[in-house]
Amino acid sequence: MDIKGQHVAVLMGGLSSEREVSLVSGEECAKALERKGAKVTRVDAGRDLAAVLTALRPDVCFNALHGEWGEDGCVQGILETLAIPYTHSGVLASALAMDKAKSKAVLAAAGVDVPGGGLFNRFEAARRHVMPPPYVVKPNAEGSSVGVFLVFEGANGPPQELIAPTWTFGEQVMIEPYIAGHELAVAVMDGKALCVTEIIARTGFYDYDAKYSDGGSEHIVPARISADVTARAMRLAERAHGALGCRGVTRSDFRYDDINDLLVLLEVNTQPGMTPVSLAPEQAAFTGVSFDDLVCWMVEDAYGRDGEGAGVQTR
Repeated sequence: MDIKGQHVAVLMGGLSSEREVSLVSGEECAKALERKGAKVTRVDAGRDLAAVLTALRPDVCFNALHGEWGEDGCVQGILETLAIPYTHSGVLASALAMDKAKSKAVLAAAGVDVPGGGLFNRFEAARRHVMPPPYVVKPNAEGSSVGVFLVFEGANGPPQELIAPTWTFGEQVMIEPYIAGHELAVAVMDGKALCVTEIIARTGFYDYDAKYSDGGSEHIVPARISADVTARAMRLAERAHGALGCRGVTRSDFRYDDINDLLVLLEVNTQPGMTPVSLAPEQAAFTGVSFDDLVCWMVEDAYGRDGEGAGVQTR
């Protein structure tokens, strides 16, 4: 499909805590599509999204939203109802991947190693250590490491952040043992892993600031790991992408403990960051796919689907 002249609505911004990141991703993708000759409308997605898209009547939506509502199946359901093709994963895969507890169960059943731990009430986790430190506390349904923090070995007490007035991430939290070692990421495009990136966080932990602040992290492509571990990470990323029913481009995040040769998949991101220096576009560029061509392919992929997540053109 030639996207020249096609009307693409780029959904960006949105309602989640990742709004600012989404605005950056959306703007970069919009510019790429314009360079490819598409007619682009930038849509700051809000509760009136269905009405806005009904009036716009785009040929396809590029979903550059991140986080709750835009990435968890809700917006995908709106687009299915409106019969508008859209990028990335469909309703079920989006909802599954965003729910850390449910996605871990699916991935474990598919033979993918995932961290231990589980869901705990935040007040219980603030009263006592629910597992020996060090461990990681994260909201069950947020992305971009929003609300994630480490409880270190020797900590005086359980994490009081969980009962602070500023906590807005739900009553249940995922608590997992901290796995030391390499931070790795693998992008999957059309079901095939691209390569492995090693991430060195300047802050000591790959949190929100490390991901999005200038100089917060260093990306090493390809990762400084053995060929065997590289192949394992790529194979597991493909398996995870398929097990969750994902489409388009995803990014799987791993920790690799080289002392114990333990490779653990932390989560699958169904709508990874989409700036030219984000992990997935970096990996695409490493394999010879430019940022503009990657974005163009994602729009073409949205058109070319059958079944769940495809949308049906009726106009």
